[in-house]
Amino acid sequence: MNLFLFAVTVLIWGSTWLAIAFELGPVPVLVSVFYRFALAALLLWPLLLLSGKMAKTRPRDHLFMGLQGLCLFSLNFLCFYNATAFIPSGLVSVIFSLATIYNAINARLFFNERITARALLATAVGVAGLVLIFWHDLFGGALNLDAIKGIGLAALGTLFFSLGNMVSRKLSGTGVPPLTANAWGMGYGALFLVALIGLSGAPLVTPPSASYVGALLYLALFGSVIGFTTYLMLVARIGSGRAAYATVMFPVIALMLSWAFEGYHWQWQAVLGVGLTLLGNAIMFARAPLRVPRPAGLAGRAAH
Repeated sequence: MNLFLFAVTVLIWGSTWLAIAFELGPVPVLVSVFYRFALAALLLWPLLLLSGKMAKTRPRDHLFMGLQGLCLFSLNFLCFYNATAFIPSGLVSVIFSLATIYNAINARLFFNERITARALLATAVGVAGLVLIFWHDLFGGALNLDAIKGIGLAALGTLFFSLGNMVSRKLSGTGVPPLTANAWGMGYGALFLVALIGLSGAPLVTPPSASYVGALLYLALFGSVIGFTTYLMLVARIGSGRAAYATVMFPVIALMLSWAFEGYHWQWQAVLGVGLTLLGNAIMFARAPLRVPRPAGLAGRAAH
């Protein structure tokens, strides 16, 4: 079951980046993100209510669930969708995989957790990998402003995602189950997006094609409802640290799909860069090395 949950999470979340690319077109990004999370909320709420898994919440919880909606179910995806217009979806996924590094920094800022030497090494390796992936765009002649925009938007979206993780952690610490927080958060995110649509005057364009509707249904049902559910089930079974290995695999799936459907061209710098980025994530989540056994006397004193 653990292997099944892991495989489903990786395949779904690794493929959502390509589905996002299929939604780009006549429908404004703001409207597409609204459609996704409004539909996801409409699917998740009945599921939780009918299964009896919708937990009771207190008024003060809704402030944090609203913040989670902003960070996890609206602002971050506005950045990701727009980034996909400038760089291949697989590369957006590679940048997103560095959320683990953002999390280490934000955990230090918000929860006073020490940043370990492992986190610093993972950061250095991951950044080196990104530089190699985008080497041709950044240093291969004329500066590619589109690539810079795509990188910046993907990095900003990952920052919002990481901040959402911190809010989710706060909610879990106060006893709000993640699925309940997600249901409310998706609803609040959709309401925030409606407000933005009204303020910006973006038209509520009807889904223009079968491919758009298919991508929307996939992102709402699989990417948002099922993907979050399988991931959280995996966390409950094996712990968040081991479950987070799934994020290391997302870019592999996303880049394979980007190569097959978007015409992404592999260069040796990109291959090496992806390898370094994955290595950076693996370093972040690798188990601590076994300690060299100490003399019995020292071990005894340490125990006291």
